[in-house]
Amino acid sequence: MDRNLALEFVRVTEAAAIEAAKWIGKGDKNAADKAATEAMRSRFNSVSINGTVVIGEGERDEAPMLYIGEKVGNGKGMEVDIAVDPLECTNSVAFGLLNAISVFVAGPRGTLLHAPDTYMEKISVGPKVKGSVHLDKPVKENVEAVAKALKKRAEDVTVMVLDRDRHKKLIKELRATGARIRLIADGDVAGAIAPCLPDSEIDMLLGTGAAPEGVLGATAVKCLGGFFQGRLKPRNEEEKKRIKKTGADPEALLEMEDLAGGNELQFAATGILDGPLLKGVSISARGIRTHSIVMRSKTKTVRFVETYHHLR
Repeated sequence: MDRNLALEFVRVTEAAAIEAAKWIGKGDKNAADKAATEAMRSRFNSVSINGTVVIGEGERDEAPMLYIGEKVGNGKGMEVDIAVDPLECTNSVAFGLLNAISVFVAGPRGTLLHAPDTYMEKISVGPKVKGSVHLDKPVKENVEAVAKALKKRAEDVTVMVLDRDRHKKLIKELRATGARIRLIADGDVAGAIAPCLPDSEIDMLLGTGAAPEGVLGATAVKCLGGFFQGRLKPRNEEEKKRIKKTGADPEALLEMEDLAGGNELQFAATGILDGPLLKGVSISARGIRTHSIVMRSKTKTVRFVETYHHLR
């Protein structure tokens, strides 16, 4: 994929992040998500790709734009699959909490898993731990493996977990190992990426989150040379049927190549509110400042982009 598209992809997430940021703390997550989605969709019109949304805002009858199957871009470039989350962590924006980002992933046609709207069990670690952990290993073994790979004590390992009732058993098992736990209200895309960044202080992500976000996170982890595994966790028979309809196996262990295949993937994200990955949008009398990341799986290039936008 053309590396010159990278900055165009960042402009897409910047536009969504800026509009979402205008709704911080106003208590209306739907309005924030709508603003981000409309801004992202509008920006796509100037991007030279022939894109198809494979992960987006829902099915066509559920979303007016960025729905699964929608064509995006100006139609003049290569054919690509697109996975987006214009606003990950709608509640964080609505109530002025931490850790919200706008995310964009692109890959050649057929490279991204068409993840249905269900749950996914996940494990993510950085490059130094790659090959040492496994989704099916006991929690204690994974924590000890991370500690050994990073040359630290188990009680110094920090694990990021979504703060959900379904994770009570997981949290109990982690505490028994002595590991430190960083609970987050939302945002396990940034959570999956964090162990791959040396300054994040996060060593591993564990737990169950949304499946579409699993594809987004796995793409970024692949670009960073880390390790990610997932397994779909349908909540009922209807979700099992939806999974099978996409051609996926609801019980299969999903490696990174299953989630985001090939070596021509690109990932871009812009912070909306401060989190473990990015700074949030800053709005002042002088203008707007955004903080973004853009990555390519082929070269493992990681760029942080700080942009100053003039107020109109």
